[in-house]
Amino acid sequence: MTFDLATALAAITPSRPLIVTDADGVLLRFADGLDRWLREQGLYLDLSRYYGLRGNIRRLDDRSAVLDVEGLALVDEFRRDLDWLEAVDGACEALRALAAVAGIVVLSNVNQRQAAARRRNLAALGLDFPLVANDGGDGHLAGKGAAVRALAARAGAPTFFIDDIPAHLADVARAAPDVILIHLVESPPLRDLLGRDFPAHCHAETWTAVRAFILGALR
Repeated sequence: MTFDLATALAAITPSRPLIVTDADGVLLRFADGLDRWLREQGLYLDLSRYYGLRGNIRRLDDRSAVLDVEGLALVDEFRRDLDWLEAVDGACEALRALAAVAGIVVLSNVNQRQAAARRRNLAALGLDFPLVANDGGDGHLAGKGAAVRALAARAGAPTFFIDDIPAHLADVARAAPDVILIHLVESPPLRDLLGRDFPAHCHAETWTAVRAFILGALR
């Protein structure tokens, strides 16, 4: 099975509204899962200063940060067979309801090798939607603007993009200005850390709010 953009485009029904959603931190409790996994190895994820991975993976014994190259390797190892993350509260119920009125595509920054595990995770939660592995290929976050622009063009109908990372929302705002942007992050402390100084038509606190916003926009 492939998890590329072309496969997702073929699954979209033209003229039907579309929801494009991130996975980590939006559908799945990535930060919680990573922190639990790191603690088994004498490390932890410190998100007290800013929302990101670089410089935030630290040793439990002396609180020192691991080198960036070590951190990237750890995250890659973590994601290799990752299919057990818990769902963000309300995500499954909201997407199942929204699937009645819109197509849904999951756009996740994993590579093709990691995507099979991501697909198993989503399927186990009942989120059986097309998955695009948006691989940057260099250990950095891949922009999502081009992929969302292509997906929205194929739908030819109102398109919503949901992500936790402000840079992704900004990238989509530049590449596909007609797409409706929704910011959502897995927990209130992380949301407070990010603030609201970035593009978003809706700063949602819960998936219940996301569902209400999308249904209201489509009425």
